[in-house]
Amino acid sequence: MFGGRSPEHSISCLTAAGVTEVIDPDRYDVVPVGVTQDGRWVTDTSVAAMTAAGADGLPCVRPQPSAQVTPPGRPPGRLTTADVVFPLLHGAYGEDGTLQGLFEVLDVRYVGSGVLASAAAMDKDVMKTLLAACGLPVCRWVRTSTHDWTADPDGVAARVDALGWPVFVKPARAGSSFGISKVSDAGELAAAMEHAFGFDPKVIVEEAVAGRELECGVVADAGAAPPQVSVVGEVVVGGDHDYYDFEVKYTDADALRLVIPAQLDVDTSDRIRATAASAFEALGCEGLARVDFFLTEGGDILLNEVNTMPGFTPSSMFPRAWAATGVTYPMLVDRLLRSALERPLGLR
Repeated sequence: MFGGRSPEHSISCLTAAGVTEVIDPDRYDVVPVGVTQDGRWVTDTSVAAMTAAGADGLPCVRPQPSAQVTPPGRPPGRLTTADVVFPLLHGAYGEDGTLQGLFEVLDVRYVGSGVLASAAAMDKDVMKTLLAACGLPVCRWVRTSTHDWTADPDGVAARVDALGWPVFVKPARAGSSFGISKVSDAGELAAAMEHAFGFDPKVIVEEAVAGRELECGVVADAGAAPPQVSVVGEVVVGGDHDYYDFEVKYTDADALRLVIPAQLDVDTSDRIRATAASAFEALGCEGLARVDFFLTEGGDILLNEVNTMPGFTPSSMFPRAWAATGVTYPMLVDRLLRSALERPLGLR
């Protein structure tokens, strides 16, 4: 499954194109199911037959005359007879527990985390609250909403000011850096808030952390413990960008360098990988996740995010980190499918 109603629709299409290319046709009969940006469900012969370039040049689900299309809210019957679903959707209505709840109701096995972990990881405020409650290190943040901002903008601004400047303003439940602004002083806060509220009525403001951005992949096979963690990779941003924004991730390849494995001493690498496994377990994740960190100039590690369905194209950090660990892209996809097939339905 791919596409979906979130702003990350195109990224999901890119992910699906990469994954379906390496699924073993001798072992699996692949049935692509796309969800258009207006919520229609589409089935056709291949991901390529179901996608076309949108106005921004990125792919989107666009039904062709050969496709079977069902209205929003009516998933195709083929979904209920699948042995396993690989839900390659990012963001709301895909990665946030809503789709996982549908699979649970239908008694269909699927790759990745269940309802609670998916929802908790998608909401940056809830995620940080849970991780901090488990004693894991996170940066300082402030939660607000359209109601809070409208009712008491000065009060919200005062809480943000206590974090120090600069800060990052983020939609609480969006990914791929949509709606994020780096804010240097109080005079820029209102515009950043309105921008973020355009994606989500709930917003978080985080302190800016000076240091390095590091990421690693986590995989947990059904019935096995503890989860396994890949080598650590580093995100290095250059050019005219001063943080890891949407353009760096998807449209300005020259500004991005992924260093895999990251140049770290053994102790720091071990601490990051152990913390990634702890965060995965703290949220109750299953299957896979990418865990993102900041390494401060003083050597402290801070958890940034846990992504339960990370970018999965061949050039994405998650599969590349696993390739550097000895698990190739086709092997990784097959492993996730086999693990999902072995996982029991219902409460576990």
